[in-house]
Amino acid sequence: MEPPTGIWASLWQFICFLPFFIGLLLLGTIKGILFCPLVCIIMTVGNSAVILGLWPAHFFWTYYCVLSAKQVGPVLKLVLCPLIFVVLCIWPLVGIVSSVIGGVAYGFLSPVFATFDAVGEGKENEFYHSIYDGTWSTIQGCFTVVRDFTDVCFHSYFSIMDDLRDCGPPDAKYYEIRILHLPGAIVAGVLGLLVDVPVISLLAFFKGPYMLFKGWKRLLHDMIGREGPFLETICVPFAGLAIILWPLAVIGAILGSMVFSVFLGAYAGVVAYQESSFLMGLHYIVAALAIYDEYSNDVLDMPEGTCFPRPSFRKADASLQPQSRAPSFSRPNSFQKMPSQNGSVKRPMVDLKPIELLDNLFKECHRHGERLVSEGIISVKDIEDAKSGKDNHGGISIGLPSYSILLMLIQSAKANSTGLLLSDNVTEITSTNRPKDTFFDWFFNPLLIMKEQIKAENLSPVLEDYLGKLVLLGGDPERLRSSWIVNTPEYEVKRAELEALARRLRGITKSISRYPTFRRRFETLTKSILENMAKKSPAEHSGDGTGSAPRKRGSLVRFLSEKSSRRKRSDSNSDSESHIPVDKDLEIQ
Repeated sequence: MEPPTGIWASLWQFICFLPFFIGLLLLGTIKGILFCPLVCIIMTVGNSAVILGLWPAHFFWTYYCVLSAKQVGPVLKLVLCPLIFVVLCIWPLVGIVSSVIGGVAYGFLSPVFATFDAVGEGKENEFYHSIYDGTWSTIQGCFTVVRDFTDVCFHSYFSIMDDLRDCGPPDAKYYEIRILHLPGAIVAGVLGLLVDVPVISLLAFFKGPYMLFKGWKRLLHDMIGREGPFLETICVPFAGLAIILWPLAVIGAILGSMVFSVFLGAYAGVVAYQESSFLMGLHYIVAALAIYDEYSNDVLDMPEGTCFPRPSFRKADASLQPQSRAPSFSRPNSFQKMPSQNGSVKRPMVDLKPIELLDNLFKECHRHGERLVSEGIISVKDIEDAKSGKDNHGGISIGLPSYSILLMLIQSAKANSTGLLLSDNVTEITSTNRPKDTFFDWFFNPLLIMKEQIKAENLSPVLEDYLGKLVLLGGDPERLRSSWIVNTPEYEVKRAELEALARRLRGITKSISRYPTFRRRFETLTKSILENMAKKSPAEHSGDGTGSAPRKRGSLVRFLSEKSSRRKRSDSNSDSESHIPVDKDLEIQ
């Protein structure tokens, strides 16, 4: 939809749109008021039952894992025990209060947003959907939140604690605390709280009005000129709602700064302990004010710089020459130059979200899972065990997603991509369009490094098959030794490098599996694979638990080569190949 031209056309459209917007807001508010109590009760009761029911197990298992952890020294264990006790005692209260607040927010806002979304472009029967949307879907979403919270408290928590208990100390050393420097660190942390918390809170309070009026000015300018969020018709209701709720966003930003100042000030104790210097902790207390001031100025587009001094609080930085001053916290050197795009296949830049990437991962797991079962590489029993949670050491529950990620890394390396190339051979995740969540950075950067390692190795087809075997079956040593892939690398160094690469990839995937929605999505994936395989040929895919179906070698290489050839045909004749059904990707020559 083209935006109107001229001030009178823009003003007339705004006048016509205003009653429509107010009506939708009232309808969404009514639905929110009706469903908010029910959603709050369901979420509070469900999450509280999980918290209180698992609290004894969390209490016992946390202490057991910490006390038996080989990578934690005895003195550090002695210091952690009282801190863990405080955290475990506060956890039920914090969890229940957060469930109440989250239930109220989700129960009210979800119907409101669903009401506005029901009248977007391309929607049919808008009147019906504006009334129905956000009702039953909100109730279902509430149960989904409780389910995901249960998975985090049960599966993710015990997975993390098991890693803490089982992992040995790196290089035969364990983490220990230096008692002599502990008093100075505690004093520095307390002083940081006493100084940084009130000063940062005052800075946030005085910058709040500027943020309020600057945001309103920008939103009203975009609304009148149909720019920014008001350019797309589907975004207009949400942008209008943003104008109304902008004061709440400002209040939230101020409160968030106050909460953040607690951690920023207490970090002075960490600096004093790391640098073994109480003076460096005092330097950090002053520098933290400058860091926050500069960062907030950048966010609010205010003049750069700060009125606070910024002394160096690291001994390594203090030894540098004055002209080699460390870069600003808000403008690090790593962001001053954009990565070069030379040699990369030019692809459309699309802003991606973590949930979209997770959807793509499970879509690929479904494709590869059916293909691997049909080839006899994994059996139906393996899928059933993974679905029921009986998967030994995460064989398939970790191996199948790791295998799908490996194919993406190999394909990205062969395509000479600067980022990660998704399965459609069009969408590319780069440092520009990647999700801006810090959580995503924990996985994105290591995967980029692994892709470059695979590219530098220039693996032969045999080594690619061997790496695929390690990634897919690495959780089952017996199965790995008797697997269907032939010829391990002749050289011990090469074999060790590939095994280390496979372990890192499985470790990254194991961390991804702790994501709140992962387990629920994986159970849906395994259920879908079992249903599809049962519809095809029960006699062929009955599965005796040994993977005794006809075995085909070189499937990883063959799959990648077929995928590459399809991509080349698609590039040369995109019109004729744009409607290839998905089942074509599963055909094995």
